[in-house]
Amino acid sequence: MIKKDNYFAELFYENTKKKKIYIGSVIKGKIFNINKNNVIVDTGLKSESYIPIDEFKNINGDIEVKIGEIIDVVLDVIEDGYGITILSREKAKKFSSWLFLEESKRQDKHIKGIISSKVKGGFNININGIQAFLPGSLIDMKSIKDPLFLEGMYISIKVVKIDKIRNNIVVSRKNTIDKKYLKKNKALKDVIEGKEIIGIIKNITEYGAFIDLGGIDGLLHITDISWKRIQHPNDILNPGEYVKLKVLKFDRINSKMSLGLKQLTDDPWKRIKNIYPKKTKILGKVTNITEYGCFVEIKEGIEGLVHTSEIDWVNKNVNISKILKLNDKVEVIVLSIDKPRKRISLGIKQCISNPWYQFSKIYNLGDKIEGYIKSITSFGIFVSLENQLDGLIHISDISWKPYNSKILSKYKKGDKISVILLNIDIKKERISLGIKQIEYNPVSDYMSSREINSTIEGKIIRIDNNGIILELEKNVKTHIESSEILDKDYYKENIYYKNSLKLKLLGIDHKKQTIKTSIIKKKK
Repeated sequence: MIKKDNYFAELFYENTKKKKIYIGSVIKGKIFNINKNNVIVDTGLKSESYIPIDEFKNINGDIEVKIGEIIDVVLDVIEDGYGITILSREKAKKFSSWLFLEESKRQDKHIKGIISSKVKGGFNININGIQAFLPGSLIDMKSIKDPLFLEGMYISIKVVKIDKIRNNIVVSRKNTIDKKYLKKNKALKDVIEGKEIIGIIKNITEYGAFIDLGGIDGLLHITDISWKRIQHPNDILNPGEYVKLKVLKFDRINSKMSLGLKQLTDDPWKRIKNIYPKKTKILGKVTNITEYGCFVEIKEGIEGLVHTSEIDWVNKNVNISKILKLNDKVEVIVLSIDKPRKRISLGIKQCISNPWYQFSKIYNLGDKIEGYIKSITSFGIFVSLENQLDGLIHISDISWKPYNSKILSKYKKGDKISVILLNIDIKKERISLGIKQIEYNPVSDYMSSREINSTIEGKIIRIDNNGIILELEKNVKTHIESSEILDKDYYKENIYYKNSLKLKLLGIDHKKQTIKTSIIKKKK
């Protein structure tokens, strides 16, 4: 009778014989679990095996397997005396790599490897975890003075010698380049600038794409992909796709080629001024939003910039992302076109009424209106009016009395206030208001008792290069421009301050709150 302790061991031994499993053989295993230090693999043998997790990491340090995956492992120990089966993932990978290398040599195939370090006579090169030797004489078709630039590169090679017993592998980069040169010369034979060719998108970078033209690579720069502005070549191109292109420049000596995709279609900017003259309204699509404005596509391949100052009449520091989103449809107006630089300035606010213009149509100078104090500064008071417009009460228009610091103390932010409209400057988008003109306006009072074109008299209080300032009554002044004075020297030499002049009454300058006059010329 067999003892119970030996029964299971003998049964397990017979099972391994049936499966033809022996030490060093490659077997299949299923990943049961992954923890911080180990990967637990079930091969259907006596026990689950714990393999160090480092054996499952790639060159970047990332784990390249997942739970439930079937993998190859090498059986190191069937039973180590403690009932544990020892497996190796690293040996299985090397075994697979050897098979791959032997097959690639047999079929004379190109394979890839990473040059890991420089050694005497050449370089060590890593091929799927196996070290091979790249002799210096097999690096290139011609002698390279300093081949250190190749270190760390992922290159195309061929296996020229393999000896598994001695663990010796020799590879050649020269053999792959030899065929490339023949293929390249054939590809270059018929290439001329302006010719249309077909290639495969090989690689995409931030600045463009490299195109395989069958033996030679050409560069398609991001600026030559589309007439419209794109953020990244990935927006239009995909690796592996066939694409028709035009040869823009070709340096045959250095085998460098610049390609163009947008050049296969007409430049949409050629007739832009005829299609969209100034002040044309268009419905466009928002394609990009920046801190300084937004780009709007008005036609395929044509985008214009709406600067932040051209979005809202009132809010000059508008947050564009709060009112517009990508692909939004928006009405814009053409402000200017710079055809040589391929730039269009667009406006959004111009598609709606100008609130300053509308305000000037509703109110006249001298009208009494109401608003709320928005802010108080050292030079005056800002008042909120209708349609989000602001007006300024300059410090000089708050009181008829001479200015002092107490004048502003009786006003507070948020207070409702009545003001007189003094001036509207639509171009500069400014509204001038006054408070003192409500209580008493000596200028208006002066005009109420006199007729236009009547003769009045004023005392000279100052003469300078700009003209003459005269006082007509208390707080009522007039200014004679120097351009109106025919004989300046006469006034400077013969008229003293407080001397009077005969003047002709013309009207009121509402902005300056002065009387408009002209000198009555004396007969010689």
